[in-house]
Amino acid sequence: MAWHDEGEPVVDTEEPKDIQLPYLETFSKAAELNSFTGAAKALHLTQAAVSQRVHILEKTLGASLFKRQGGRVLLSAAGQKLYDYAQRILDLYREARRQVTGHEVPVAGELLLAASSIPGEHLLPSLLSVFGHKHPHIRVRAAVTDSMAVMAEVEKGEVSLGLVGKKTDNPHLEFNYLTSDRMALIVPPGHVLSRRKKLSVKQLSGHALILREVGSGLRHCFEKSLERTGRSLADLRIVLELGSNAAIKEAVLRGVGVAVLSTLAVEKELKAGQLHALQVSDLHCDRDMYIVQDKRRVLSLPARLFLIFLETNPIAIHIP
Repeated sequence: MAWHDEGEPVVDTEEPKDIQLPYLETFSKAAELNSFTGAAKALHLTQAAVSQRVHILEKTLGASLFKRQGGRVLLSAAGQKLYDYAQRILDLYREARRQVTGHEVPVAGELLLAASSIPGEHLLPSLLSVFGHKHPHIRVRAAVTDSMAVMAEVEKGEVSLGLVGKKTDNPHLEFNYLTSDRMALIVPPGHVLSRRKKLSVKQLSGHALILREVGSGLRHCFEKSLERTGRSLADLRIVLELGSNAAIKEAVLRGVGVAVLSTLAVEKELKAGQLHALQVSDLHCDRDMYIVQDKRRVLSLPARLFLIFLETNPIAIHIP
């Protein structure tokens, strides 16, 4: 007798002569969701049925397809090999249906994303609008938080993909370039700096500064830029830390202080003349943004289609 996921015993059933398509679909869904319970819910099956199908595959192939880790199931080496072949078989099946019926089989399912504030608030809406027209049957759920929280969600398997403003050396995570962004010092109209185009870090130290919270990609980039000049946040007069770009913009407009923000976050206000941007001459605050995934986990078809969409629709940002 075998055991899977939450410890439910698997009842041996008669072994099929061939590996059937529903068995591969069930196996693939369990691999993508890292859970037999999740696969059962997505496929409208009982957990026992999912466990039995996987057990039959393992018995037929003579190999264990999953291993437990952190309360979830991850593919074994044999499972990874089978998953690659299963996707080719399922793709061929969808293509065969399209050729025979003359109708495109719509891809359905759920795409779970997380994004840090800049890509989440200023890139995802337009991206998902176009993606939604291409794949109207895919339901997207996206959460917006800071970069560190996004990477934690990706690593835990809570989301398939993340969009972040920095990367780490985490061996489980893979980062691919998405686009670039530039940061600038933002001041309100009428401010003593509002008629200038540049100032130095030394000059900046004389002004009240508003920062993003610890964990944000923007703050991380700003701190690294300071380090390259031999300075740190201790050299600046920080008066406030806030967890959103909107809150920082409001604080700047109310005269609380100046702030370093992404030009994407203030694009509308700059065009309307509500805010003024200037460069800090000895800081290089351009940064790259990335799409992040966990290398240990396989991506669902909706997630793979979103990656293909990003590759074929590169984001063009004008950096002033």
